[in-house]
Amino acid sequence: MTRSSGWPSKTPTPRVADQTPTVVGATCLYAVYDPATHRCTMARAGHPPPAIIDPQGRVTFPDLPTGSPLGIGLGIPFEAVELELPEGSLLALYTDGLIETRHDDIHAGMRRLGTALAQPGRSLEDLCTQVTQTFLGQAPSDDITLLLARTHALSPTQVASWTLPNDQSTVRRARHMAAHQLSEWGLESLQDRTQLIVSELVTNAVRHSTGPIGLRLIQHQVLTCEVFDTDAGSPRLRHARAVDENGRGLFLVAQLSRRWGARSESGGKVVWAEQDLHAPAPGTPGRGRRGTVA
Repeated sequence: MTRSSGWPSKTPTPRVADQTPTVVGATCLYAVYDPATHRCTMARAGHPPPAIIDPQGRVTFPDLPTGSPLGIGLGIPFEAVELELPEGSLLALYTDGLIETRHDDIHAGMRRLGTALAQPGRSLEDLCTQVTQTFLGQAPSDDITLLLARTHALSPTQVASWTLPNDQSTVRRARHMAAHQLSEWGLESLQDRTQLIVSELVTNAVRHSTGPIGLRLIQHQVLTCEVFDTDAGSPRLRHARAVDENGRGLFLVAQLSRRWGARSESGGKVVWAEQDLHAPAPGTPGRGRRGTVA
């Protein structure tokens, strides 16, 4: 969740041409939830902390390092915090306009928000209505946005993961293990595409990192392939020339998948690619939409 802000210069400027440019930044709260491990990684850039309501209705506002708003400060890396969220937990992201008014401070608004959300049995839509009614009539100091999400867990039978050594033989092993797992899931129609995706992602991991390599397949609403390596650098999609021997791996992944992307993790990064569970007709490329790079 992000919110942009502008702070005009306080220096008097008699002429328009001499005006100091407005300083513009954006606050942000970024969260990644892993339904296989129940772990949620969060970082914030000047944004209010999320509200977390566990399945029993207990409310917490995790103590996340604040960080500077995006576009402001010295570009210091943001510190992330990892929490375990039980299945059925409620995660609430919001802007400060919801909890801060001209007459009450932020902490009072956070307490009211937590009380309104501490009803585990209600649907997300009902909870949004409840919050709206709770704060009805107050004079907000800024824009208001509320985003609710409830965590769900994956069955262990929907996830397969391996830790592999960093050498050239790993690429072949990874292809074979992926193909075998898809057979167990009854997804033989996705074997060829998945083996190509796995091959390219693991090859890049071997080429650009030095530590162990992680491979994970997740079968849910889509088939997700994830490859972890110890190199923190974000991958870049290149357009190789006809004479180039390398540089086509991510382009091929983009063509074979519905979307792909990368995210930072402790000790490195994960590059992932998603496919629809029903394979497209032969000769039909994937959607190739770009995913998130974080």
